[in-house]
This record gives sequence, structure tokens and C-alpha cells, in this order.
Amino acid sequence: MSTHRTAAEAAAADKSKPYFPLASVTQDGYSNEEEATATCFCGTVQLAFPTKAPGLVDSFICNCTDCHKLTASMFGANFVVNDDYLKHLRGESNLTQWSNSTTIGTPNTMVNFFCKTCGSLLYRRGTGFPGHSILRIGTVDDFHLMETVLKPRVEQFTKDRVSWLKGVEGILQVEGYHYG
Repeated sequence: MSTHRTAAEAAAADKSKPYFPLASVTQDGYSNEEEATATCFCGTVQLAFPTKAPGLVDSFICNCTDCHKLTASMFGANFVVNDDYLKHLRGESNLTQWSNSTTIGTPNTMVNFFCKTCGSLLYRRGTGFPGHSILRIGTVDDFHLMETVLKPRVEQFTKDRVSWLKGVEGILQVEGYHYG
């Protein structure tokens, strides 16, 4: 059962417990021992993903130049899920996709899946990750999972990290592509 909080309550919240801040329009996400939800900003698209192996594969920060542009930010915070465990709860027909193989720092083609309504990037699939989807940690409904099972294990493309942003402490730092 989720508990939604105001901004003041969220700031003081114990993030070691389930934590569902007001962060999208629908507010119907969930998490349990086996799976949790990720939702686009407008709530049209919702996914269920595993919170344990073998379905949950890895989590990482990416500073590649593609992630700078795709996120309109300085890095991407990601987690990898085995496609056999990824469920589309709603809105799969509302996804649009765009693929690219010319700018990424690997020889892979990446297909990006966005909500047609709000534009949220929900996941990527690439030739370098066959049978897997790369979801964005920021789409996860239970923020507690960002502090626990989805905490990144690797930071890659550190060579493209801006100098005023320090690396994530305590995780593997890789100058280029870690998964190659």
C-alpha cells in the first residue's frame, strides 16, 4: 500500500521505507518483494519490473553524450531488466520509438521508447543488451527503491562527466563503456 506525501513530508521522510512522493499525475504505483512499477510523468504508460535477480540485472549511471541529450540533463540513471520479466501494465500502444546508431559511444543501435503524451523516456533497448531493457531510475514510483535495490553499481563514460559533478562514491568508475 502506498502513502503519498506533501513536499514537506517528503523532505523529512524515512527513505529506507516505501516512499511514494507526488511525482506523477496518476499516483497508482506499487512495490512489493518481487516487483514494482515505473510510470511516465502523465501516467499513461506504466510498467512492472522485477526487484530481484534474475529479472533485475544491474543498475548504472551513464555520462555518455547520448545520455546528456536524451535526459536533457548531465547523466542517465539506469537499471537493466531481463525482458522476460518486464510487464506493460498500461499504455504500451501509447509508446513511440526512435532509434540511433550514429552518436553512441559503442557500435550498438539503441531504440528509445517514449510516452507519446508527455514525452517521458521509459526505456531503451540496444543491440549490446539483447533480451534486456534499460529503464530509467527516475520513472520508478517507489523512491525507496532508488536508495536500495536500484542504487547504481557502476558509473560509466566518466570521461564525459562534467568537471563540476563528482563521481558517485563507492561504485565502480569506468572511463568508457563498461558493458562492452
